[in-house]
Amino acid sequence: MSGAGRIVMAHGGGGEATRLLLEERIVSKLGNPILDPLTDGAVLHPPDGPICFTTDSYVVRPLEFPGGDIGRLAVCGTVNDLAVMGARPLALSLGLILEEGLPFDLLDRIVDGVAAAAEEAGVPIVTGDTKVIERRGDDGMLINTAGVGTLREDARLGAARVEPGDALLISGRIAEHGLAVLSVRENLAFDTDIRSDAAPLYGLVDRLLGSGADVRFLRDPTRSGLAGVLADLAEETGFALEVEEEAIPITAAVLHTADLLGLDPLTIANEGKVVAVVAGADAPRALEALRSHPLGRRAAVIGRVTESEPPLVELLTRGGGRRLVQRPYGEDLPRIC
Repeated sequence: MSGAGRIVMAHGGGGEATRLLLEERIVSKLGNPILDPLTDGAVLHPPDGPICFTTDSYVVRPLEFPGGDIGRLAVCGTVNDLAVMGARPLALSLGLILEEGLPFDLLDRIVDGVAAAAEEAGVPIVTGDTKVIERRGDDGMLINTAGVGTLREDARLGAARVEPGDALLISGRIAEHGLAVLSVRENLAFDTDIRSDAAPLYGLVDRLLGSGADVRFLRDPTRSGLAGVLADLAEETGFALEVEEEAIPITAAVLHTADLLGLDPLTIANEGKVVAVVAGADAPRALEALRSHPLGRRAAVIGRVTESEPPLVELLTRGGGRRLVQRPYGEDLPRIC
């Protein structure tokens, strides 16, 4: 299989070119007993109990960035949407929309990213679709993924379970994905070692839910970042949140880069972090569970839920002041997922 050449419209025509594209560049890397027959749908054996189903689309530019690519991002994003619902990922679908002119070697690297992330997450790609569209200018591609998972019996998650006195935790350092993508965008390149944190989180969530801590709410802080999750949580619960800026894990490079660009790191996207709300008395146990997993080594308790009125998010700043945390109105950054 050669890496030379590019996608042409014939690869989407359903003929021999399509067959070769699928067999040589996609199924050869993602194959498994469910996918290999290439029938119109995957046959799954449903477990007892409820299932969780989710879907998402990925349009990030550039297709590759420090720490990942659109393929890894698509798999991790869908696995993480299932994980924060308390669902064990069972199977994923993969829809590829390829633009005429897309180089084969770039497609190969992205499918490799899909395969590696799926293996890391322990979830197979069981069905999919490939379309080729006319050239639109940048030899790009889009990905849609859907995922199905089995809902854990011990996952009793939701904003309705959050109470005053609960603790807020985050599994690691924030704002790395958004800045990693920004770092390689045209005309915005800067020299840092910031890498995307894109990672499948089910193993980390499994460790947390299995700790015995009363975990009441989980969400991954992707678009709109940590600020968006906290603002949503205050709105959904009707309780105020008090967050300590000093406790939020963040690298000096991210902090300084965000400051240089005039960005609030709280609003910058993450693709490998989870925000958890646990009963206050269980915070030490939850923190220990998160830190026992490789993706949670830098987990921290960052704040608490209070009964203060009105239900706003208040940041206790490093300088000893207080400021309100709000979700961004739009997007401070170009699309990062």
